[in-house]
Amino acid sequence: MHDLPLLTTIAAAFTGACVLGLITQKLKLSPIVGYLLAGMAIGPHTPGFVADQHLAHQLAEIGVILLMFGVGLHFHLKDLLAVRHVAIPGAIGQSAIATLLALAVAASFGWPIKSGLVLGMAMSVASTVVLMRVLMDNRMLDNVHGHVAVGWLLVEDILTVIVLVLIPTLGVAQGVTATAQDVGIGHVLLTLCIALVKLSVMMALILWGGKKIIPWIMIQVTRLRSRELFTLTVLMIAIAVAVGSAYLFGASVALGAFLAGMVVGQSTISKQAAADALPLRDAFAVLFFTSVGMLFDPMFIVRQPLLTLACLGVVMVGKPLAAMLIVAVIGYPAKTALTVALGLAQIGEFSFILADLARKYSLLGEDGHNVLVTCALISITLNPLLFRSLPKLEASLKRWPILWRLINRKAERRIRQINMQVDNQLSEAQSPLAVILGYGPVGRTVDELLRNRNMDTVVIDLNMDTVQHLTSQGRKAIYGDAYNFEVIAHTLEHATHLLITLPHADNRSALIAAVKQAFPEVKVFVRARYIGERDELIQMGASKACYEEAEAAVALGRLVLEDCGEDAQTVATETLRIRRRYDVSESR
Repeated sequence: MHDLPLLTTIAAAFTGACVLGLITQKLKLSPIVGYLLAGMAIGPHTPGFVADQHLAHQLAEIGVILLMFGVGLHFHLKDLLAVRHVAIPGAIGQSAIATLLALAVAASFGWPIKSGLVLGMAMSVASTVVLMRVLMDNRMLDNVHGHVAVGWLLVEDILTVIVLVLIPTLGVAQGVTATAQDVGIGHVLLTLCIALVKLSVMMALILWGGKKIIPWIMIQVTRLRSRELFTLTVLMIAIAVAVGSAYLFGASVALGAFLAGMVVGQSTISKQAAADALPLRDAFAVLFFTSVGMLFDPMFIVRQPLLTLACLGVVMVGKPLAAMLIVAVIGYPAKTALTVALGLAQIGEFSFILADLARKYSLLGEDGHNVLVTCALISITLNPLLFRSLPKLEASLKRWPILWRLINRKAERRIRQINMQVDNQLSEAQSPLAVILGYGPVGRTVDELLRNRNMDTVVIDLNMDTVQHLTSQGRKAIYGDAYNFEVIAHTLEHATHLLITLPHADNRSALIAAVKQAFPEVKVFVRARYIGERDELIQMGASKACYEEAEAAVALGRLVLEDCGEDAQTVATETLRIRRRYDVSESR
């Protein structure tokens, strides 16, 4: 029989991950749970087949590189700046509190301070993969609560990158014996300064030099019109920059890959690079998670039940409570605080990346790794269930008036100040008024068009920063749930038009029906995604509707007709004909 340890390890990892990933997906859990369980099944701590741990670890390094490269590709500063007032102080504060809590737990079990710090840092960062999934499943990715949670995680990603720089300066590489001089404070500071200088040089080379060289290379490859060469180039850049950072500057491969992803992400071919890198990233990420699971000893829970419970308490109780308190203190409402808190009540891929690097520098032992895997398995499993219970948790909090008022105290004060100012403006309004629900790209465009034609507008949005920005400019803007009739009712007393620009359809029909019953003279214009929603919108009383599906068809048709050489009159006639077909008013 041939000796094929590499192929055997890959086959075992992919087979186990596929089977257990399918099972966990069927159970509506994150596939990450299945991948970790697959690693446990082929690891040395469970009976049966044992895969080659050394080879699995080498393959997992590629997974780390591609995971961090993907994070860099999708890192957009504008997403962070949109919620910077809550995300930046919130993530920093929550990470500090979680680290201190974990440090206290580690100290109570006799761990060194450095190990406790690493454990706390690993526990403070949540899984981006898990958070995005639960937000999408609960249709919260496009609302303000989801935006705050995603911005919060972007800050955590940045903090993780900083920690990846610090870990090598805190520890001693495996196979190297530490001396008394090595652990002295002077040596640590000197090592840190040298590391920061190296990091600065590396970042300058990658972000400045790479910004000129890497996009140029990729554009030259795209001109060859070879999909295979383009994919190979993306993979080469990710791995070469990551490995080069490690060899030349002593940085982690994760940091180098993140910076390479940032450079590629700012180029004009970033979308295609992401599309080509994603399948490779997902495949090697599976090997990363299975390699983490291989190191887990299930008997650890039996040997260390108190440590396990204490660390779970930090991840699922301490960290969420800290986040909820910080969001409330900053002045955001309870629902935003709950969304962020529940979204952070788990740990995942970044925790393992930090732990893996810490193990290389003798900063985290087997118990530290085992407790992180245990916390990840349990918290990732429970996180979707916790998110689905968010409405019940919100209702439970409302049954405690004192606690509810305490959480919402600052938010309600801000809301009252803003809304009182707008109420006075509404009572003095003379010109026709249009109420715009939502101030995303669609809402902003409609608002601009109406104001350019001297029509007064009032915006209702759930983003506190957006509302404050508009009111500071003397504009009429109200904070509140746009789909709550009580929030918008008093504005409709002065309105001729209501424009619903929000993309999601939850509670939309009920709102339209309530508006038409109370204010039959108000014209309701609706944004909808699908043409199939037409009959329901007509029945509820919508005056006109714009269907994203129909507009895409019109735009594509117009582009094709223009490209085929049709004259402007023909294009305009056909465009109008198609639009009329989907116009609610024409169907009555």
